[in-house]
Amino acid sequence: MKTILVTGAAGFLGAHVCKRLLADGHRVIGLDNFSTGFRANLVPLLDHSSFSLVKHDITQPVDIVADYIINLACPASPRWYQADPIQTIKTSFLGTLNLLELAQKRGATLLHASTSEVYGSPFEHPQKEEYWGNVNPIGIRACYDEGKRAAESLCFDFHRVYGTSVKVVRIFNTYGPLMSVADGRVVSTFVAQALKGEPLTMFGSGLQTRSFCYIDDLVEGLCQVLWSSEDVVGPLNLGNPYEVTLLELAQKILALTGSESKLVFDPLPQDDPPQRCPDITKIKTLLGWSPVVSLEDGLARTIEYLKGEISHVQSPSFSADKGIFKQGII
Repeated sequence: MKTILVTGAAGFLGAHVCKRLLADGHRVIGLDNFSTGFRANLVPLLDHSSFSLVKHDITQPVDIVADYIINLACPASPRWYQADPIQTIKTSFLGTLNLLELAQKRGATLLHASTSEVYGSPFEHPQKEEYWGNVNPIGIRACYDEGKRAAESLCFDFHRVYGTSVKVVRIFNTYGPLMSVADGRVVSTFVAQALKGEPLTMFGSGLQTRSFCYIDDLVEGLCQVLWSSEDVVGPLNLGNPYEVTLLELAQKILALTGSESKLVFDPLPQDDPPQRCPDITKIKTLLGWSPVVSLEDGLARTIEYLKGEISHVQSPSFSADKGIFKQGII
């Protein structure tokens, strides 16, 4: 049994990762400041004897004994990370710095979740890890894009200078149960609009492409990287290379929901990339990982989950709920 600290534990990805690690027999310490994560995501885990929960903001130093640290703490939806851009870039830079110092102090391995956004609006397609990207450093998305790029730099500098054990993955679009209908991401937005019979909001022409990885596949890949040998440092792309236009995605969702919603077209947001698709050759070669859930199957499962959420759309919680915190965690 290993002790694993998961930051951003109450988020979409974080809650799934905590659940998987507990199922695999490990002790998990979930950490979140609940700025965009939902307490409800962790309720099923609270009675597990190997799970503890800590309310903390990683922009402040933290001292926890752990064998591994998985850093998932940062808003990933443009709607949320642009709402407080200064806090977003502080979370990426200061937060990662604090966790690297913790890993160095405790002799732990840090698995840092970076993002496909480090590639910006790419001139290379699909994107390989060797591609340096094309990012607007002063645009409205820069707080996230450049924050994540700086965090990667910190990881590799700590690895080179101090020998800190690090692993870096670049996560592409991910979807599945526990997505919030209010997060502004394209899958949750389209599904919610279709289920409510509202027009689907298409930005730009809809011909821009994305690739979508189902959450179970992503978590499997993340765990394979976590348990890989120490010489597997990365960065490694984690995503599904099956590419679709947003128009195709909308049509699939309309068909699966049986909705007769129409499409409405709005201007394309600033710095929205025209293409985004991972080259996963490296992780497939090193670890044998590749996604197995088809887009149709994954969407069907996601739609079923979001049906139950439509009637009580949640907003990010900002107040502490002491009722779910275990005492004597640290």
